[in-house]
Amino acid sequence: MVDDAPEELTYSATTTSTRSILPADMISVEEARARILEHFAPLEAVDAPLAGDGLRDGRGDGGELLGQVLAEDVHATFSIPPLANTAMDGYACRAADTVGATYETPLTLRIAGYLAAGTVYEGSVGPGEVVRIMTGAPIPDGADAIVPFEETDEQDRNEPWDEDHPRESVRIDVEARPGANIRRAAEDVRDGDLVLPAGTVIQPAQIGVLASLGLASVRVVRRPVVAVLSTGDELLRPGDPPQPGKIYDSNAFSIAAQVRAFGGVPRILDVALDSVEALTQRIHEGLEGADMLVTSAGVSRGDFDVVKTVLANEGEVGFWTVRMKPGKPLAFGTFHARDGRTVPHLGLPGNPVSAMMTFELFGRPAIFTMLGKAQAWERPVVRAIAVDRIRNSDGRRFYARCFVRQDEDGRWLASLTGPQGSGVLTSMSLANGYAICPEDVASIEPGEETDVILVDREAPVPPPVFVSDDA
Repeated sequence: MVDDAPEELTYSATTTSTRSILPADMISVEEARARILEHFAPLEAVDAPLAGDGLRDGRGDGGELLGQVLAEDVHATFSIPPLANTAMDGYACRAADTVGATYETPLTLRIAGYLAAGTVYEGSVGPGEVVRIMTGAPIPDGADAIVPFEETDEQDRNEPWDEDHPRESVRIDVEARPGANIRRAAEDVRDGDLVLPAGTVIQPAQIGVLASLGLASVRVVRRPVVAVLSTGDELLRPGDPPQPGKIYDSNAFSIAAQVRAFGGVPRILDVALDSVEALTQRIHEGLEGADMLVTSAGVSRGDFDVVKTVLANEGEVGFWTVRMKPGKPLAFGTFHARDGRTVPHLGLPGNPVSAMMTFELFGRPAIFTMLGKAQAWERPVVRAIAVDRIRNSDGRRFYARCFVRQDEDGRWLASLTGPQGSGVLTSMSLANGYAICPEDVASIEPGEETDVILVDREAPVPPPVFVSDDA
């Protein structure tokens, strides 16, 4: 597999056996991404439960709300809390009855009753009375403050509370102010409020809010289903015994993991062998129920014609060269599924680093667009000081895998994660950032600044390595 392809090949379903090869200059990352995103839009809305056992039917509409986008406004149908309630375990009282209470001059009040969370006190709190109350229970009529246990003689007593033989009085050690430790009715949400607008990205707090509104499910933009297909007679599945001349397929699993991390639903297909019949079958298996098909290998100049032939016969696919490294060869187009749908196809290079990097730059924006988060796909970028030399010899934008950290002065430092070849997958596993060397810059020297895309702040610190100028 090679990472360089100096021509753009434009194929379609009507291409003849003498397929034309159209010379073309390399296009920029931005142009390639813009062309790709023209084919994507937010998916339809589905009902999704707040909690579930996963994506049962492969269509992204069962549970796992985190990261999904609300498809419609959510209004409150009641106030939260619906009634004033206590924020602490303690005693509901009339604040006026506690005036003057101190640890030196405590007061004693009569216990008129007991109130657990989830129940309502039938009577009212009269002068000189208190009601023992648990957190979350509605405030009894007549009470306007809560004295917490910590400010009574509750802690001094060894015997537990006995509902059959309740105590008759409690010592109050601290004067209570009106409203003390009381959650007011509707202090969080009022009946009829717009609580979460359409377009909200659901995070843990939003799930809690939805649950507090009593909603078992909400309408969200459906998660995209992405079929992932590796091609090649040389590929083995992880777990298979080693064989001479064979390699293990890492691309399908790394790309599927990226799909999941970006919010999509990956579906890994069986490896397609290098024959027209096998590849055609696998492609149509992948198109069934998929919103995007991702293939790896078969997009550069040295690949078997069978891959390009099948792509041409089954859809309309263009082969581009993108001004980036790793990952210059790229294919994009559409397939005609047997159910009449048109399914976008992203063809990645075969080298594992190239495959992951191109999917980061082009697959991630496509997934975010389908999720309804088109403006959120870009990652944070910081200016960092290069620790190692970053060499860029061929006029393409170079994405160097690096580990970034901040020094004691708050400056970002970027160290390469080792050799930067497109087959060195460990360079990705050790990276928490991608340092960008622009197309027109031959090298970034140690001590110079460059932009770094932050990927994973929790990535492990790589061991010290020697990186030669030819890396």
